[in-house]
Amino acid sequence: MSQSERLSARYSRFLNRLAARRAAFGAHATTFVSQPEPRTIGSFARGKQLSAGNLVFAGHLVQAPDTNLWDIDPPDTAFENETHGFAWLDDLAAAGDVPARARAQDWLWRWITLYGAGRGPGWTPDLTGRRLIRWINHAIFLLMGRDQDQSDAFYRSIAQQTLFLGRRWRATAPGLPRFEALTGLVYAGLSLEGMEDHVEPAANALARECGLQIDAHGGIPTRNPEELLEVFTLLTWAAVALSESGRSPANAHWSAIERIGPTLRTLRHADGGLARFHGGGRGLEGRLDSALAASGVKGRTPDGLSMGFARLSAGRSSLIVDAATPPGGKASSNAHASTLAFELTSGRRPVVVNCGPGAHLGADWRRAGRATPSHSTLVLDGQSSSRLGTGPQKHDLLTDIPRDVRIEVSQAPDGLRFEGSHDGYRKHYGLTHVRKLEMTFDGRGIAGEDMLLALDESGQRRFDKTLDATKLQGITFDIRFHLHPDVDAAVDMGGTTVSLALKSGEIWIFRSDGSGRLHLEPSVYLEKTRLKPRSTQQIVLSGRVTETSSRTRWSLAKPEGSPVGIRDLQADALSISGMN
Repeated sequence: MSQSERLSARYSRFLNRLAARRAAFGAHATTFVSQPEPRTIGSFARGKQLSAGNLVFAGHLVQAPDTNLWDIDPPDTAFENETHGFAWLDDLAAAGDVPARARAQDWLWRWITLYGAGRGPGWTPDLTGRRLIRWINHAIFLLMGRDQDQSDAFYRSIAQQTLFLGRRWRATAPGLPRFEALTGLVYAGLSLEGMEDHVEPAANALARECGLQIDAHGGIPTRNPEELLEVFTLLTWAAVALSESGRSPANAHWSAIERIGPTLRTLRHADGGLARFHGGGRGLEGRLDSALAASGVKGRTPDGLSMGFARLSAGRSSLIVDAATPPGGKASSNAHASTLAFELTSGRRPVVVNCGPGAHLGADWRRAGRATPSHSTLVLDGQSSSRLGTGPQKHDLLTDIPRDVRIEVSQAPDGLRFEGSHDGYRKHYGLTHVRKLEMTFDGRGIAGEDMLLALDESGQRRFDKTLDATKLQGITFDIRFHLHPDVDAAVDMGGTTVSLALKSGEIWIFRSDGSGRLHLEPSVYLEKTRLKPRSTQQIVLSGRVTETSSRTRWSLAKPEGSPVGIRDLQADALSISGMN
């Protein structure tokens, strides 16, 4: 972060604190005039963990069964932000028993005592919006059994936060943070006595943000599928709340919902989870289904390009490819060097994946997860196809990215075909990566081809210079296929094939044309809900480029005669140990 950015952040914190203190002397709500139907979805298992004092936030586990949440020294800012956002109320409400309610009530009224007068770190517009949504959603759960003084304190605090949001929502960064702040303001304005004057300005601002942040195809600048889901969820909650109060959401608001819904369906794998690209995970369990149902938006875009991703789907299989230039500028702060990487899912079982986002595990894992070798694509000379910037102005941003990404999705003789190329390696090596993928009509077979080509004279000169530096030994490449941890992989047939056994009982066979060395290597699977990386494996095809044109063919298919469909009813285990 540059000096000017640090000064700006410090000034913004000062203004937030000032607005929070001023709000403490504003009008007080005394009751709800209406209450939106609770739409947030929590995890029963996580709620039970919280009740037992196993606190998991932002990749940290704190075991404190007899300690109030606000008496714990937060290990980092991300942990602190998650606690002050109160999304954990969804989980305690999902558990819904007496210990869960007692825990929720103790933590909430302790927060009011410590921070309710505008003190503390939780006073940012996006965290306040997130917090208001949860307090309003779960008010009945929270107020049950509380005396008049505690109820008064609750309403006083919720009114103060509303006044704060009304003054400071413009200070949030465009995108998800601003959508959170404005949705919280809409909720509070609709629900609280004396706060209705906030509804129209907030709803109008929300509509303007939809026009600015949601493109014509239902995408967002970060190209993060999970973030798109969060935005869609907030817009749907706000639209339903407005409709239930007898108000009509603006046309731009509804239009954004109608554009995003089909895009999310396109980015959804056969198992119901989202494709994991550009810092996004699979999405909270049940959130996508709930948001789509609430929106009423049907259908998805045809197989083709959505938010820069191409999808091939047939039978029980789905394959999603990152088929566009990475996000640029500030939108690239969490972006990955994943151009032409793909994920494959068969039925309920992910097969080929990307390693995923590692931000919750620290700076080193975050950086590693963003690199091309952590994705299922070709890696040239161990380098990423996009590179992170250096220096305070460009730290964490992608600055050296593919500029020319070309794709075509078409019919193949026996299925669907994807063809794509990117120039991310051209500047340094003179080579363009070309990838072809074909899926059979029944979804039981994938044929792939990866090429490295010098397409013009300048590319050939650059390649020759790089080749000379290797003393004509060639430039190394690796084509990586990261496997989900539940896939059991074994090298067969004297090292010419790899068999993949899924927990459903399905078998897939990986083969190559023999132009590269086929082997298995260790890999990791990074999940936001786990405290440590999960060990897994990756298939790697390794070789050297010695000419201006190289080609490697491979396939991934079910054996002939294997069942067309398998009843896959095995439930995934949920336990506290699963968080480790």
